[in-house]
Amino acid sequence: MIAMREAWIAGLFGRAHWGRNLVSGVIVGVVALPLAMAFAIASGVKPEQGIYTAIIGGLLVSLFGGSRLQIAGPTGAFIVILAGVTAKYGVDGLQIATMMAGLILLLLGITRLGAIIKFIPDPVIVGFTAGIGVIIWVGQWKDFFGLPAVTGEHFHEKFWHLLQALPDLHLATTLLAAASLVLVVSASKLPGLSRVPGPLVAMVVVTAIQSLFHFDGVATIGSAFGGIPQGLPELGLPEVTLPRVLELIGPAFAIAMLGAIESLLSAVVADGMAGTKHDSNQELIGQGIANLATPLFGGFAATGAIARTATNIRNGGTGPLAGITHAITLVLIILFLAPLASNIPLCALAAILFVVAYNMSELKHFKRMVQRAPRADVAILLITFGLTVFSDLVIAVNIGVILAMLHFMRRMASSVEVRQVVKEELESAPRANGDTHLPPEVLVYTIEGPLFFAAAETFERVLAQTHTDPHVLVIRLNRVPFMDITGLQTLEEVIQQLHKRNIVVKLCEANRKVLSKLDKAGILQEIGSAHYHSEFHAALEAAEEQERTPGSS
Repeated sequence: MIAMREAWIAGLFGRAHWGRNLVSGVIVGVVALPLAMAFAIASGVKPEQGIYTAIIGGLLVSLFGGSRLQIAGPTGAFIVILAGVTAKYGVDGLQIATMMAGLILLLLGITRLGAIIKFIPDPVIVGFTAGIGVIIWVGQWKDFFGLPAVTGEHFHEKFWHLLQALPDLHLATTLLAAASLVLVVSASKLPGLSRVPGPLVAMVVVTAIQSLFHFDGVATIGSAFGGIPQGLPELGLPEVTLPRVLELIGPAFAIAMLGAIESLLSAVVADGMAGTKHDSNQELIGQGIANLATPLFGGFAATGAIARTATNIRNGGTGPLAGITHAITLVLIILFLAPLASNIPLCALAAILFVVAYNMSELKHFKRMVQRAPRADVAILLITFGLTVFSDLVIAVNIGVILAMLHFMRRMASSVEVRQVVKEELESAPRANGDTHLPPEVLVYTIEGPLFFAAAETFERVLAQTHTDPHVLVIRLNRVPFMDITGLQTLEEVIQQLHKRNIVVKLCEANRKVLSKLDKAGILQEIGSAHYHSEFHAALEAAEEQERTPGSS
């Protein structure tokens, strides 16, 4: 159900909820202002484009998303991808990739694949978010310290050049940046400022200082971008061509996957804080609509913002009205206060991103995982982190997920056990087995665990190498939750090999889904319908009858 409709049914648009949602929306809108500009500049576009993204993306996600408390807009997680796309394909390329990502998100939601995103392992998520945090932090050194522009295609090259440039830092810029950083972190602890967002305090105070003293060499939004236009953007469509679409498929998919992960993580955080329950598929639909529309108004990729969503909940937000108010607040700011933005120092926005990068890195969680997690998970975490920083985010996530899947399959395969059931084991539970004894020329094997491709080799090795050739081999399937095609083919091959050794094979106790697959794969026809039994004691009785009737099959 769309969160708007759910909120309406729950009465969250009633007058009793107006006050808290309007106040929360205004606060979140004010919090979003410096963040939106900072994320836009770090992504290689103009600061006003970040505000447009927060307005359009935030409004549409509140209207069509699956979480009634979600606040959407530009986020720090996107910076690495978006900056790379902008540098390589330009702003038009970024907007086309965003629209393509919106279409992918829309299709993911419509086809109800939202739940799959939740299966990305925690070491992968923590690894790439920590890596993004490091890249953002280092990427803001230039504006924080007032350094000259540096070159370098890879992270380590840029990092080394920045280290070499540090002695040439601009003193006034660095002092303003340091003051901004202190205010972002500690403003909420000052008397009378406990409810005022730290980023806003830092931006206002440092902008006032720069406006008063006009320090030479301090880069501002006015000097770097010519200020922020006073008014809303016009509707426009980037030039979309087939060659451009084809070359942007990779970046679009990366934006979509990261946007899906970020938005659903934010929705889960909101559920935990407010006791709500989001609809993953509807949330992806809302995110898809937002990313399809935002570039038409000069914006770029948007997703659920965890920090702003949490701020919304802490300040009393209960429904989509807060998200709508957040968008309206930004509209009013850009209509009436845009000229004041010219004197905002870029170093103040860099300081805000320093804090964003630290929060994204989840340093304590990262350290705890390295210390306490199993070695394989630690390896996946560090590989994902290293690839994110030194290679590419998309490669890092892909390889991280693949490694996690391979590790999971290895553990699943090792948990599958194929073993012979001995006579003493049967006699210890006579009631469960119909009080049937084990005939001397009958062997019983049980499979415990899913019979899938990773476990097929174990199954084949054990069953194909029975120490003796019995007249009848009974295979119990009661502890097999599922089989895939490789498991079915392996089972069929083993049965054929046993038949060549004149061993009668009986199957028993398969669950409904496994039995259906056995029938569809032709395995029941291979053994003969008389050799499948729904109950184990019936299979043993039939095997005993088989022994009393030599030559029968």
